[in-house]
Amino acid sequence: MAHKSSTANQPLDLSKWRNVPTILMVAGGIISLLGLGLFRRQFAYSWLLAFMFYLSLCLGSLFLILAHHLFDAGWSVAIRRFCDHIASLMFPWMAVLFLPIAALAKTIYPWMTEPNPQRDHALAAKQPLFSMPMFYVVAAFCFAVWWFLSNRLRYWSLQQDKTGEAKPTYRMRFYSGFGVFLFAITLSLAAIMWMKGLQHQWFSTMYGVYYFAGSVWMTLATVYVITMVLDRLGALTEVLHEHQYYFIGSLLFAFTVFYAYIHFAQYFIIWNGNMPEETFWYVVREKGTWWWIGLIIIFGHFFIPFLGLLRIDVKHVFSYMVPLCVWAWLMHWIDLSFNIMPVPYPDGFPLQWVWLHLGCWAFMGGFLTMLFLREYRKYPPYPIKDPRLIEAMGLFHPVPTQISGGELGEADDLRDAPPQFGGPR
Repeated sequence: MAHKSSTANQPLDLSKWRNVPTILMVAGGIISLLGLGLFRRQFAYSWLLAFMFYLSLCLGSLFLILAHHLFDAGWSVAIRRFCDHIASLMFPWMAVLFLPIAALAKTIYPWMTEPNPQRDHALAAKQPLFSMPMFYVVAAFCFAVWWFLSNRLRYWSLQQDKTGEAKPTYRMRFYSGFGVFLFAITLSLAAIMWMKGLQHQWFSTMYGVYYFAGSVWMTLATVYVITMVLDRLGALTEVLHEHQYYFIGSLLFAFTVFYAYIHFAQYFIIWNGNMPEETFWYVVREKGTWWWIGLIIIFGHFFIPFLGLLRIDVKHVFSYMVPLCVWAWLMHWIDLSFNIMPVPYPDGFPLQWVWLHLGCWAFMGGFLTMLFLREYRKYPPYPIKDPRLIEAMGLFHPVPTQISGGELGEADDLRDAPPQFGGPR
C-alpha cells in the first residue's frame, strides 16, 4: 500500500490566503447586490443555487457526525470537530441566508402565483404542503431541527473535552439515535420544497435520497481537503494516520457509485413508466444545451471520479486527490444547476448569468468560511478526550484487517503498523 505523497510532511503556508474569504465576500456581495437591484428574478434563482450548494455541505457534515456516533467509529474522531463547526453554520447563518429566498418566494416558485389551486390538479392534490403558510412552516421546522441537532452534538462534544466523562459520549449517541430520522425527514422536505417544488407537478420518491447522495459526496471531498490542510499545518498530524485518508477516499468512491445508482434509478423508473406527468421533468432537461449538461453529469459526476478512485493507492496522494475533490465541487454545482436553472431557462444553460451565479456563490463561501474559521480558532482542533482517540491515532491495531489498515500482511510497512514478531531465534 502506498504512503502519502512527499508533500504530506511539508509545512503549509497559508499567510497568502488569509484575506481570500474577505475578498470573496466583498466581491461576491457587490455582484449579488448589483444582481438584486437590476436583475431581481435572475438573482433569486442564482441565490437559490448557491444556497442549496452550501446547505448540502452543512447537511453532509451533520450526517457524518451522526454516522460517527451511531457506529461508534474510531477512525473519524479526528475529523469530527471541524464537521461540528460546519454543521453548526446551519443556524443562525444558513437561516439568515435563506431570508432572500423566503422574501422572493413568489418570484422563484411558479405555484405560489396560482390564485386558485383547484385549477391545478397537482397543486390541489399536494395541499396543504404546497401552500404559502406551509412553505414557511416547513422552513422553520427544518432549521429548528438542524439547529437542535447540530447545537446539542457540538455542545456535548465540547463538554467531552472539559470533563472526559462517559456522559457526553452517551448523550451524543442518544441524540444521533433519533436525530438520524429527523435528519432524513428534514433533508427530504428541504429538497422537495426548495428544489423539486420549482416544478410542483413532478414527483419522485427518490428525490430526497438523490439530494442526500450528492450532498454527502461533495462533503466528503471537502473533508478530505480540510483534513489534508490541517495535517500539513500540524493541527491534526498527531491524531492522523494514513488509513484515514484511505477511508475518506473510499467513502467518496462509495458515494460516487451510490449517487449514480440513485440518479439512474430515478431516470430509469420514470422513463419506463412513461407517464407524461413524470417524464416532462426529464424532457425539459434534454432540450438545448441541457442535453450536454446531462452528459457532463453522466461522465463528470460518475465515470471520471469512479475510474479515478478505483486504485487503492491514489487515495493517499494529495497532488492527485485534491484536484479530484475540486472537480467534485464543480460537478455538484453543475448537478444543482441541472435541477434549478431549467425552470427559468428551459432552452439551455444561461451562460450570460454565470457572473451572477459565481457572485452569489463567492459571497456565501467567503461569509461561511470566515464564520467557520472564527469558531475553529476557539476550540481544540479535534476531540481531545474522545475514548476512541487512541484508535484514531493508529496506536492500537492488534491485527491488520481491512478496517484497521488492510489485508493481513499489507499493513506491515505503514508507519503505525503493529510491531512484527519474527518468532524465536
